[in-house]
Amino acid sequence: MNRLHPRVRLVWVARAVVSATVLGVVLGVAARIVPFVPTDVVALAGVVLLFGVVHAVLRYRSWRYEIRDDSIYLERGVLTRVRTVVPFVRIQHVDSSRSPVERAVGLGRVVVYTAGSRGADVSVPGLTPVAADDLRERLKRLAIRAEGDDAV
Repeated sequence: MNRLHPRVRLVWVARAVVSATVLGVVLGVAARIVPFVPTDVVALAGVVLLFGVVHAVLRYRSWRYEIRDDSIYLERGVLTRVRTVVPFVRIQHVDSSRSPVERAVGLGRVVVYTAGSRGADVSVPGLTPVAADDLRERLKRLAIRAEGDDAV
């Protein structure tokens, strides 16, 4: 089983910081307008930030993926464990992408789009750019080979 790069935790913690900041600003403004909104906004934003940091660490510990003979297997989840198997024959196309935060920490992700249902794509985050490109190319080759095996 392959693990994600440890720097992915920084990406997830950055998202938690942004969420806590946005929540703090929204509640701070709301506390001035509506009297029933809690006035201890900083403490609430701090709790959200703490939860986000803990969640990022636990999420990293639970995330794994594996390229099998006929599929890609993903295992992830903190509260709910999710195990996903994507057969190569179901892969439509594969992308690698890098958000601004991922670029800042030198990471990227691979997104696998599948056939048969709307929104049925899976993503492998926390890969170095070279690893993301290698995984994308490997999955592409395996999907093309599987299509040939399954062709009528």
